[in-house]
Amino acid sequence: MSAAGDRLQDTARRAALALPDVSHGYPFTPGLDVYKVAGKVFLIVTEDPDEQIITVKCEPEHARVQERGHASITPGRYLDRRHWISVGPGPGITERLVTDAVEDSYDLVAERLPRRDRPSAR
Repeated sequence: MSAAGDRLQDTARRAALALPDVSHGYPFTPGLDVYKVAGKVFLIVTEDPDEQIITVKCEPEHARVQERGHASITPGRYLDRRHWISVGPGPGITERLVTDAVEDSYDLVAERLPRRDRPSAR
């Protein structure tokens, strides 16, 4: 288990829990901590000590730019690889990048919810 991986995942968890109307749990498997808004997934934190990653929703064009710019950002695991990216510790992976990725993912999911299900403005 790497300290960098722990920090990345802790940063993602804190960022997610700071957003309105977020719930989390383990609906798929005990090793995947899943964060949702209005029942829709926006963050998955992998609890495998050998693979400390987070997976977030991302616009396809932005996802490809991120993948080209960072060796530890890859097409998303577990979900549609065009619309999701996985982020692991590595050069250029800062707390700000992780927080922005989580917040952007939340916003993408929340804006596609029916108006009645959208969380209050953040």
